[in-house]
This record gives sequence, structure tokens and C-alpha cells, in this order.
Amino acid sequence: MSLEDAKTQVDLAFTRKDRRGLAYENAFGGATSFLRRAYSKDIASADLVVTGIPFDQAVTHRPGTRFGPRAIREASTLQPYDPPYGWDGFDPLGEFEIVDYGDMPFDYANVAGVPALIEAHIKTIINQGPATVTLGGDHFITLPILRAYATKYGPMSVIQFDAHSDLWADDDMDRIDHGTFMYKAVKLGLVDVTRSVQIGIRTECDDYCGMPYIDAREVHEKGSAYVVDKVKKIVGGSPTYVTFDIDALDPAFAPGTGTPVWGGLASWQSAAILRDLAGINCVGGDVVEVSPPYDAGNVTAVAGAHVAMELCCLALWNKRK
Repeated sequence: MSLEDAKTQVDLAFTRKDRRGLAYENAFGGATSFLRRAYSKDIASADLVVTGIPFDQAVTHRPGTRFGPRAIREASTLQPYDPPYGWDGFDPLGEFEIVDYGDMPFDYANVAGVPALIEAHIKTIINQGPATVTLGGDHFITLPILRAYATKYGPMSVIQFDAHSDLWADDDMDRIDHGTFMYKAVKLGLVDVTRSVQIGIRTECDDYCGMPYIDAREVHEKGSAYVVDKVKKIVGGSPTYVTFDIDALDPAFAPGTGTPVWGGLASWQSAAILRDLAGINCVGGDVVEVSPPYDAGNVTAVAGAHVAMELCCLALWNKRK
């Protein structure tokens, strides 16, 4: 859609006829769909679906990530004026149908029922063909998302950006906790640890359950190219899910999160790693733990929006013409 065409449109989230194309609306006005994509439940022809899961009742410290999807969408309105930088001219907004499916509804007072709702929500989307990029919400949401993906693809290869391993032992599979979701995903056979890797870890973990990890110091000392090479060798061509906890970033770059830890990744490091992962068999991803009540100047939401855009690029890269 050209700038001239945009002048005749109002709120592309509702009026967009062609689901492909950049958007030139004012970033400070209008509906805040992700990247100014169309809001729709009609995803029959969609290549990728963005959805929000505003659930934050599994946190160990500061809540607030229920407001994450809304904040990420608002921050994303700065981005759809140009193709994403650093992707060799790749224009996912112009080449593919990306649809904003809206947020998953749920009864906030029935916490125990949420996991099954998340799994069903994601299955409804991916069983129709599109990949998903999910906006969280706390990191627990990734467990039922992985249940849905494993049903379709088998045990997943997972790339996890995080300050924490989330591998603390918890054999009560009905317990809802964002710090144990990966332990349960491994024990339930949803994740193949031999083809998975964690990046940015900087908290102690007694047992990594066989999962390789690249801690934050290793990233700082050996560089993004080293990280990408190591990660690509681990995941190979297997169906891969990328989950990005915003606390993988140092609090200087993402203060608005529930469990900030110093010594984390810089935004430029994360951008370089995500972009150079192009070519992996990425079938979906999420960005979680953006907590607007603790944000400063919306910088965490902006970081989350950029991560989500990079995840869209990863999921669509191998499908480009």
C-alpha cells in the first residue's frame, strides 16, 4: 500500500483490503494491531498469525505481563513503514499475509483451566496452516504452546533466550509456574534436548536436564557469530520453536520485566543473533515477560515489538520467493 493509498484509509486494522503491504498510518493514532496488520479470525489464507495471551498468574515476583500484548502492539506501530533492517531486503509485510488474531479470552479466576485453553487456542491456528508468533504474558504460556506444536511436529527443537533456565525440578505437572515450564516440557517429551539450546543464562541451575546452554558471559566474550554457529549446529534442520523471555536482555535494555537480572544481553547482540539465525526451520515463536507497569519510557515494549518482528522474519524466511 502506497502513502497516497494510505491517505484514503482509516484504521488499516479494520479496513485493509490487501493483507500484504507496509503501513503509513500515524504511529500515535488508530487501532494498535500488531504492525498495523488486519484484525481477523479468518486465517484460511494467512501465512503467519500473531496472537496475544495476557496471562501473568504464574510469576514468582512482579506481575504485570497481562498488559504485555497490548504494550507490544502499541510499540509495533513504529515499525511497518519500512522492511525490517538487516534482512537483505526481505519484506515479510509485503510478501506474506500476517494476521493479528487478537488475544485469547479466558476466565482470570479459573487459573487451572488456562493451560488447556492455550493449547486449544494455538492448535486452532496451526492446524489451519499458519505459524504463530505469540505475545505474552509470562513464560508459563510456552508450555501449553509447546504441547500444541509437539502434537503437530513431534518433540520440538527449542531455542530459548532467557536469564533463567526454567528447568527447576517440579514433578507436579498440574502446577502452574513460569520458572518450571521447561523442566515440564522436557519431562513430558515435548522438547528434544539434544536439538535445543538456551542463550543468555545467568542464574544458577542444578540440572540442565541435558540441554546445552550458552550463558550471557559466553555471548559477551565470544560474540554473536560464535553463538549463531553453535546454535545452528545444534538445531540443524529440525522444526524449531524460538521463545524469547525479554529478561534475556540486560535490565538497562529491558527494565519492564518481572525478574530482571544484571549482566544480560544487549539489544544489539540479540538483534544480530536473531537475524543471523535466518535459515533455521522456525515454525513458531513467542516473546514473553514484558511487564509495562515496571517499564520506563516503553523501552521494554519497544524491544519486545522488535523481537516479535524478528520472529516473524525467522518463521517466514524459508518461504520467501
